[in-house]
Amino acid sequence: MKIPRDINGKELAKNVKIYGYEITRQSGSHIRLTTFSNGEHHITIPAHNPIKLGTLNTIINDIAQHLNKDKNEILNELFD
Repeated sequence: MKIPRDINGKELAKNVKIYGYEITRQSGSHIRLTTFSNGEHHITIPAHNPIKLGTLNTIINDIAQHLNKDKNEILNELFD
């Protein structure tokens, strides 16, 4: 699956809740999310519209690595 090019930060923050991520703080235009499933893990999502493709790719790769899942599996679960 291709990475979507039109997703904003708030939408992504809402979508990653399926993996147990919860918003822990927001500083300016950056949202910090934390999960405790599979160990503690933090991600920072810019609240931009849209998120730049490289930034989104890095966030997806980071989540996939933490959850020991394939990047395409994460993409299908988040954006289908």
